[in-house]
Amino acid sequence: MNVRPSAIILQDERVLTLRYCYGDQEVYALPGGNPDPGECLSQALSRELHEELGVQTKVNNMAICGEVIWPEIKKETLHILFLTSITEGTPELNPVHTSALEMVWLPVAELGSKLLYPNVGREIMGIYQKAANPGHIGVIDQPYIK
Repeated sequence: MNVRPSAIILQDERVLTLRYCYGDQEVYALPGGNPDPGECLSQALSRELHEELGVQTKVNNMAICGEVIWPEIKKETLHILFLTSITEGTPELNPVHTSALEMVWLPVAELGSKLLYPNVGREIMGIYQKAANPGHIGVIDQPYIK
């Protein structure tokens, strides 16, 4: 099973995402990536955010943990999402380090109607509204996209 740390960066009732297009399906990914050998999750996340968006960050508490299981391709990923704050810089997409089409600040109110990766829009809405602190949510309902 792969492990992927991701950032929940909230600002002005919006969450930072990276937009991808697979076929005719738009997907809004929470920024993050895979740890390098010997790298802890918070270090990996900070490095990925610096490489992909050019920002310095503070990785705070874990907010959500869940698994995406895709039997179609025999792949499983444990997603660990951290509340993260930008401490320096303005995020700008770096095409050398990501294939994302653009950076999008999605309104929190729209998270339930967009396909996210990982697909945790409702959980982020609950965190934002201070109505929930999900922790481990089990298997994430993540459609497989070719």
